[in-house]
Amino acid sequence: MRAKHGTFAVVVDAIESVTPLIKTFRLVDPDGEPLPGFSGGSHVIVIVGDGERVYRNPYSLIGSPFDTRSYEIAVGFDANGRGGSATMHHRVKVGDRLEITYPANQFPLDRLAKKHVLIAGGVGITPFLAHLHELAVATTPFELHYGVRSQAHAGLVGRIAPDLRKHSRIYPSDELGRPDFASILSGQPVGAHVYICGPRGMLDAARAEAERAGWPDSHIHFELFDQQTTGQPFSVFLAASDMQVDVPPEMSLLEAAEAKGISIPYLCRGGACGYCETEVIACEGELIHRDIWLSAADRQANKKFMPCVSRALCSKLILNA
Repeated sequence: MRAKHGTFAVVVDAIESVTPLIKTFRLVDPDGEPLPGFSGGSHVIVIVGDGERVYRNPYSLIGSPFDTRSYEIAVGFDANGRGGSATMHHRVKVGDRLEITYPANQFPLDRLAKKHVLIAGGVGITPFLAHLHELAVATTPFELHYGVRSQAHAGLVGRIAPDLRKHSRIYPSDELGRPDFASILSGQPVGAHVYICGPRGMLDAARAEAERAGWPDSHIHFELFDQQTTGQPFSVFLAASDMQVDVPPEMSLLEAAEAKGISIPYLCRGGACGYCETEVIACEGELIHRDIWLSAADRQANKKFMPCVSRALCSKLILNA
């Protein structure tokens, strides 16, 4: 029996340090059975605890979608994070049993694209590693541009098949600086699509350049992996659950609700998918919208709230959750 509240058990089969800040984890079925299928760009939520808190963090699947004997994820260590990456890096060991969600894909390749232009920064290379397995057997042309701190931080390049590296360019920032997005995005064929994943600054710069170059919104795809969720504490009344929830600085509302046994639906936990979008019943104060899902009109109206990343400076806040 695999399903358990939308999750299933896996065993950590191998751990490898591939850069000073990134470890990969190979996950297998406890009984040696094939794992559920997935496509390039998919992620799973890994549920792990440190004895005091339970963390639910999304990680892209970086292995081949054509081989489900195991999953592989790459976890970047964030010394200023909430503790999930530290728990994975310092507490999880080979042989440990973890719970994960079924794969979900919010960052697929557009099958109608005439060309795929992939732009990654740091651990943002991860969703593209599975994409590359699919592109290796496809006929659509592509190119990959990957920015890293230095050659020492380029260990995940080793996961790119040698015959695909001719389509890839690596940019160690200590040698070459940030990739020249204007040059990358100009002169691309009509019908090309661009996909961007990495830190917020890089992502915003690449998106802005694509817009300046006249790329249609429908041809610009992006995934943000380091969305901020912490901040000033706030309190909220969840009307449907009939419960007051106090959100501490180190937690999101989604996490604080889960700690009290309240289930709020989610997929990405990063403000991108819209799955946890919640109606605002009453608000006296300021809502801090950090998602990339809500429209400008939605943000201004303050009638919607994203429990996974949004925060509030309110004397009164009531949500329909």
